[in-house]
Amino acid sequence: MSWHEDVKELERRKEIARRMGGTDSVARQHAKGRLTVRERLGRLFDDGNMQELGTLAGHAVYGPDGSMESFTPSSLVMGYGRIDGQFACAFGNDFTTKGGSTDENAGGKAEFLMRMAKERLTPLVCLYDGAGGTVTEGGDYTIVPVNYGWATLTELMSVVPVAAANLGTSAGWIAVQAAFSHFNVMTKNSELFVAGPPVVNRALGLNIDKQQLGNYRVHAYQSGVIDNVAEDEEDALRQIKKFLSYLPPNVWRCPPRGDTGDDPNRREEELLSMVPRDDRKTFDIRKLIRHIVDKDSFFEYSPYYGRPVVTAFARLNGYPVAVISNDSKWLGGAQDVPAAEKMLKFIDLADTFHLPVVYMMDAPGYMIGPDSEKTGPIRKAVRVHAAMHQATTPWVTILLRRSFGVAGAGHGAYNRLNLRFAWPSGRWGSLPIAGGAMAAFRAEIESSSDPEAKRIEIEKRLNDLASPMRTANHFGLMGVEEVIDPRDTRPLLCEFAEQAQAVGETQLGPKYRGMRP
Repeated sequence: MSWHEDVKELERRKEIARRMGGTDSVARQHAKGRLTVRERLGRLFDDGNMQELGTLAGHAVYGPDGSMESFTPSSLVMGYGRIDGQFACAFGNDFTTKGGSTDENAGGKAEFLMRMAKERLTPLVCLYDGAGGTVTEGGDYTIVPVNYGWATLTELMSVVPVAAANLGTSAGWIAVQAAFSHFNVMTKNSELFVAGPPVVNRALGLNIDKQQLGNYRVHAYQSGVIDNVAEDEEDALRQIKKFLSYLPPNVWRCPPRGDTGDDPNRREEELLSMVPRDDRKTFDIRKLIRHIVDKDSFFEYSPYYGRPVVTAFARLNGYPVAVISNDSKWLGGAQDVPAAEKMLKFIDLADTFHLPVVYMMDAPGYMIGPDSEKTGPIRKAVRVHAAMHQATTPWVTILLRRSFGVAGAGHGAYNRLNLRFAWPSGRWGSLPIAGGAMAAFRAEIESSSDPEAKRIEIEKRLNDLASPMRTANHFGLMGVEEVIDPRDTRPLLCEFAEQAQAVGETQLGPKYRGMRP
């Protein structure tokens, strides 16, 4: 007896499932400039090869003779395969089926794949495009809101990379899950919100469309919910693959080294002239970093939120590192609350996955003034310092220029090796000399017959003391370990990255506090 007919029936049912919401629904998805979930997963996995799981999950109607009369597939598609050669799990919402809203199978399928990623110790990629819950979820009753997947995602955040893309219209639970990740990206024609326009209108009386409510500018520039922006879906998938290339598949492995072909002893002459002598002038920090890290390895993380701080992945002699710096072109580099939040998350991420941190510092301090104080910078500063001191991944700081005040003190951990190299352009102190002189010498300045001349005289005297060479005369906690030629920065950091890899191999496994989104 052969099972030939059964296999034919199996393939017929799978073919129906692959049609998703049907020809018309697929056409509407394409008309919006969006791919279907299966097209997305096909582009994510190497050669489009994904082993699908739960293909036949859905709502089937059977006739009296037991034959299937109709079938509506689940609104979630999932499977596993290889992404750039690395084993990974992935799922995505099918917007062509009930707008991607959660159905009786979708939650269980997602939870299963999350558990698979956790137990197989492999990255999880989530492609979001759909509504969360519906008013009809309970059938003939309503439900107490619950999402068991959030508990599993919390566990996953401490052990494997979780990357997400918002590729369509995501609301409710699905929108929240997009933020439940180490890295997320949003296409320019997608939207994300807690509740959509009809609910907003009913609750607040506002008439607003989906793009106004939650487009990429809202979430990548203002709310900080989204890390990166993609031009289109292909770009979003490319960024996810790029992100994963810097991380190990799990916390029991070191980040993978990749051959970039860049000479670790390369010395760039332009570094001698990139930092202005006048600390009120700005410069291109990204160009400076690119001169130091391996060529074409700079991948910025959350570039539009918290812009006074720059966070990026890069390689040094092939070894992945987490780079933090300050951008003098935004608020003069003064750290504000969004910048602190970004820095905190990035430190946690780097520490979780054993990425050594390179801090290229030019921090004039935290943003000051009444408007800043209302945002609570002190509390955020405390959280950044706590993350810095809880981290155990190797850390090195290059003092490029300014290191003042509370932000300046947050250049490394004091409870372990605090390795600092300073450029000749480095300047530091409890307060910037401009302004700080008035605070410290107010009585002397105001009692002078020429207060302005006295202020200039005092500031000149203090500036003469500010040379990093003078600080280097006093080795120890309040000084620097070495003042270096800027051109030597790359060779020094390439050596640091190799040493850090060896240290990372002794720290494998989850960190005691876990990673928070």
